[in-house]
Amino acid sequence: MTTWVEPEGGRERGPLGLAKAFTQVLVNPATFFEEAVSPGDQAPGLVFAMAVVLVSQGTRLALDPGRALAFSAPTWLAAVLTLALAVLLIAPAALHALSAAETLALAAVAPDRGGVSETVQVLAYASAPCAFVGVGVPVVTFACGLWAFALLVAGTRIVHDTTLARAAAAAVVPGALAYGSGFGWFAATAALFPWAADYVPTVGRAAAVLGV
Repeated sequence: MTTWVEPEGGRERGPLGLAKAFTQVLVNPATFFEEAVSPGDQAPGLVFAMAVVLVSQGTRLALDPGRALAFSAPTWLAAVLTLALAVLLIAPAALHALSAAETLALAAVAPDRGGVSETVQVLAYASAPCAFVGVGVPVVTFACGLWAFALLVAGTRIVHDTTLARAAAAAVVPGALAYGSGFGWFAATAALFPWAADYVPTVGRAAAVLGV
């Protein structure tokens, strides 16, 4: 337990590797999840998720600084502090909490699943489309949320070598919390389809730090 083991494989490191991962997971997710997700290699996935939050929240705050949390500071500093809180604290904590939730679900439906680190990576890389939700356009957020959930199901199926139905069952709760509440898909759905507002969870309509 005191021996450090370097992970084998995984995605390329550095800014270029980050950009390649973003492009590949959107364009060719099947190959990406097969080749770029490696046991014990969750650090690059965490960095990826933080980068997605940085872009989405940075865009949101740049377009509307008034969305910043109510710090006793100038507007620009409040925006910077809000962004730092979202990227450095909320994103890592949420990623690991949601990974734990999916791991518990996988334990029930996929006994021969991969490890927790693979789940962390799948959740992180599946969030790639959410980088675009910061523009604050409901139709964009709606499309990106669906896209992210589809990537989460696909990644779970491939990485954990299970069926599509079991992958969807394991992904529904963390996907709803991450993309529905966190990145604002619920709020966007209620805005686009008022008749569906009564069926959208209240938490999805609330203005959260990572919400619309």
